Amino acid sequence: MLSKIGRLDAESRKELDGLIAQIFDLLDQGKEKKAEKKLIGISATPNYFIREYLGKELIKYNDQKKIYPVIKKMISDRIYGVRATALFYYNQKFREDPDKILNILEDTFDSIPWEAESIINEMWKHYPDKMKAKMSSWVESEHSKKRALSFHGMENIAQSDPGFIMNFISKAIDDDTMEVQKKITHILTQVARANPIIVYPYIREWLSEANDKRIKTIWVSMKKLANIVVQKNRREKSQEFVLLTQQTINDWLNDENENVAKMGSKLSHIIRK
Repeated sequence: MLSKIGRLDAESRKELDGLIAQIFDLLDQGKEKKAEKKLIGISATPNYFIREYLGKELIKYNDQKKIYPVIKKMISDRIYGVRATALFYYNQKFREDPDKILNILEDTFDSIPWEAESIINEMWKHYPDKMKAKMSSWVESEHSKKRALSFHGMENIAQSDPGFIMNFISKAIDDDTMEVQKKITHILTQVARANPIIVYPYIREWLSEANDKRIKTIWVSMKKLANIVVQKNRREKSQEFVLLTQQTINDWLNDENENVAKMGSKLSHIIRK
């Protein structure tokens, strides 16, 4: 019996392979309706890993013309798991065509959010230039969930292109929605840990002309970074990060800008505990 939660073990994969073989046999016999019913029944599961495995394995069927019409219906099914399975199929089918995948995500990011996040994260690893271009348009969207999703997975380029990330954040630093603000504070923390020498001058500039909302956004990130500095666990930080964070906070203490000086003062209480 397949589990409703958790990763798949060897026994679960074996069971799934048997069920997938049954679907393929039905398709071979021309029994498309029965195959579709069985496929939907399996994919209508709360288990993310079953949906992922099933969607990817469907691409192995030798006559994709029989599978494709079913997937086109599944992607807009009322059941989340069915939609998610279809998205994993598309991602596998077009894994060498990032433009195609991104176009599909344009239509499904809101209806299949968990899987969309997973796929977007992987695409940052393999197609960073494509993602930079596409997410630069998403961050300008009227849809707040789309704007928030434009930040997802960006930590994959925190080391290689921190300047892009900081300029990207600049476009959304004053976004009114909590969802976007949470994404900003997360990625800001990640990129600062990876490349503090690039990040802190940007933050100082944002602070110098910040309103209360922007100050709060920056405080959430800087407070987390300051707490990392004082953690005993060395695996969480590099020496460069520690030294530059301490130096930045000390410099901000005496900054001529009131916002910057106040932030420095609050942060200094953390690192001097």
